Amino acid sequence: MTPVLWIVLLVAAQRIAELLYAQRNTRALLARGAYEVAPEQHAFFVALHAAWLAAVAWFGLNAAVNWWLIGVFVVLQAARIWVIGTLGPYWTTRIITLPGAPLVRSGPYRFVRHPNYVIVALEVAVLPLAFGEWPVALAFTVLNALLVAWRIGAEERALAGRPLR
Repeated sequence: MTPVLWIVLLVAAQRIAELLYAQRNTRALLARGAYEVAPEQHAFFVALHAAWLAAVAWFGLNAAVNWWLIGVFVVLQAARIWVIGTLGPYWTTRIITLPGAPLVRSGPYRFVRHPNYVIVALEVAVLPLAFGEWPVALAFTVLNALLVAWRIGAEERALAGRPLR
């Protein structure tokens, strides 16, 4: 196994764990009266991230590793954990809205309205660049930006009028 494959497998395992946590949170929120907005978007995001990891593994199979960029990626994972921890039971990979629940304005949300999308955009670029895969970084950054623009529109409509926490 090459370092690239180990790293991609670790990232894939992390994403699977996050999906399981998100599913648990989604079920709990729906049980409390929440509802999903734009459910058709979720499959596109899952497919994009799976294709991104597959492309990184395929094109970087025997690539040299830029460990400095892997360090940047690790820092991004810490930021990702900060986002997930800040939202706690409200963090999902879908747009799930609980009427009347306040908007979170603590943690990274003090600084950026959608910090997870910023982090993911950086991850999508940095990981392939760590293996010299600039075409993969460029292609998936553009695809991710298109999906996130679609997503933020739906999310903003879902969150409109909610009180601050």
